[in-house]
Amino acid sequence: MRCQVSVLYFARSAELAGLRSETLSVPRRITARQLWDEIVRVHPRLAVIRDQVVFAVQQEYVLLGDQLLVLLGPEM
Repeated sequence: MRCQVSVLYFARSAELAGLRSETLSVPRRITARQLWDEIVRVHPRLAVIRDQVVFAVQQEYVLLGDQLLVLLGPEM
């Protein structure tokens, strides 16, 4: 099952992605690393900042690792 999530880009990530925000369709159950891979697939230039990335999911910081995220965006 997939859901729609809002992705916000700040500072260097906004420059590299060429936008400040977008909505992506991703699996509802996904690891932070898989989510990053999905974002880089859409915006390959972001790969250069991988070691500087911090996610906030549901207003909590998440490290870029293998922990499972259960996303609550609208279903697709």
